[in-house]
This record gives sequence, structure tokens and C-alpha cells, in this order.
Amino acid sequence: MVPWAKRVDNVKGSDAAHKAAAEASDTERFILIDGDNMPDESFFNQQLDFTNKDSNFKLAQFRWKAINAINGLRYGNGGISSWTKTYVANMKTHEAQDEGDITRIADFCLDSKDSLYWSMHDCYSTTYPNHTPFQAWRAGFREGVKMCLDRGSKPSVDDFKVTVASRNLNNLKIWHNIGIDVENGIWAIYGARLGTYMVLLTDWDHTKVQWFDNYIDLWKEHGNKNPENEIIWLGKILSEKLGLPSCTFDPEQSKFFKHQYTADKFNIGPLVTEMEVIRRIEKW
Repeated sequence: MVPWAKRVDNVKGSDAAHKAAAEASDTERFILIDGDNMPDESFFNQQLDFTNKDSNFKLAQFRWKAINAINGLRYGNGGISSWTKTYVANMKTHEAQDEGDITRIADFCLDSKDSLYWSMHDCYSTTYPNHTPFQAWRAGFREGVKMCLDRGSKPSVDDFKVTVASRNLNNLKIWHNIGIDVENGIWAIYGARLGTYMVLLTDWDHTKVQWFDNYIDLWKEHGNKNPENEIIWLGKILSEKLGLPSCTFDPEQSKFFKHQYTADKFNIGPLVTEMEVIRRIEKW
């Protein structure tokens, strides 16, 4: 689709990978597409028009939504993003975060120091984090942890029930139950339930989620287990302790859910933020 695209590989760490992509760019603003994300060709017909926009638009970093091939969710996870070299060079996220700053352990959007990382409304790609059992399990585990955190902090069980964002809770439930119809989807469900269990119901150090090397050791411990059996007992515990529903959809049910799931299916414009859409709905 884009013959002039540059490939960046063999870089350890999410923050480091973004910096390597920025260094490879010949322009101040660049588009970043993850290796497991397939863009819609229509994206390359879009134009980011900053005419009559304030300075924040010109300085902002954008992440558009992606359809998750496992469970049909549409949000920023794995989506196409647009960055500026200046911002990336100065940011400190994931493995590069400042000591004591836990707000950006596992996601760029949890940036407490500025408001220049924007979640956009439109969806222009499909992410496929299920090529292998390990990749699917890791993707589920990360989201199972991230969706439970309160701006990077680990909440108590009681606090989780009160403070968890409604959209995060919705996404978490879907990660826990949908996707058995696709290859390795059951591993993603297992990973998501295990991540939630470990972060909220054990003394596991949730900051370990930031380093991908840590997942190799976790996989050695949990990857040799039967995922069907594991999701059953994890589902019972998460239901009893956290009130989370456990209703793993069979393949046909899972396909039906994804076919019917209509969250934010319509594109409005590449520079329309998610917050702007929410404000429009509230005004309406």
C-alpha cells in the first residue's frame, strides 16, 4: 500500500520502538503502524488539514481506533497513530518512565504531564494480535491488567468496583468472554482473565506489565496449562470476587456478537476526537 514506508524492527521496549520510528522519519510528523495491524487503504486517502486549527492540533499526537480481530472491539489498542518527532524524542513512557511515575506504565494515553496525546473517533485498521498462542495470550493479559488500573495505579478490590471507567469495564468484559471463534482466541481470553486475576487478587507487581521480556517468564509458568480449564476456574473466581460475568461465548455466539457489535462503527473525520463525539452526544 505504501512503498515508501520504512520498517523499524529489533528494538526492545515500546518507548524505544517509537523513538526509533521517529528517528527513521524524514518529516516532523509521521504515521506509525504496528507490525500486526492491517490498515484500510482508505486511510491513505485522508488528509490532516490543520487550516484554522489552534496550535494544539498541530502539536498533538493522534491515535485512531482499530478493530480487534479477536473480539471485535474498536478502540485505540493497536491502531494507526500519528506523531511528531519532537514529542516522541521528549516523552518518557513504558520502560523509559521516570522513577515513581506510574501513569504511563502500559499505555501512552495515560499521560499526566500534558494533553497532547489524543484518542480519535475514526477507525482505519484491523489489529491481529493472535498469530501465535503466546501473542494472543500476551495481548489478552496486557489488556486484562490495563483495564483494571486507575491511571496506572493498582486499586483495591473495593475501589475497582467503584472507580473503574465504564468503557474500560465494558472492554474488559468483552476481552474475558469473546473470541473463541478465531485462531488462538481462547488464549487471549485466558490471558485477559489471568491478567485481571493477578493484578487485583494477588500481590503480583503490576508494573512488570511494561516490559515485554517479563511475559516470556509468565508464559513459561502459564503457557503449558489447558486454557479451557483455566478460563473456567478463573471465571468463577472473577465472578465471585469482582462481580465480573463469566459467559464464554461458543464460536457461533462469538461470531454473532461481533457481527452485531456496533460501537462507533461510523467514521466522521480523521481529526475528530473521541471526546468531541462524546460532547456532541451529551449536547444532543
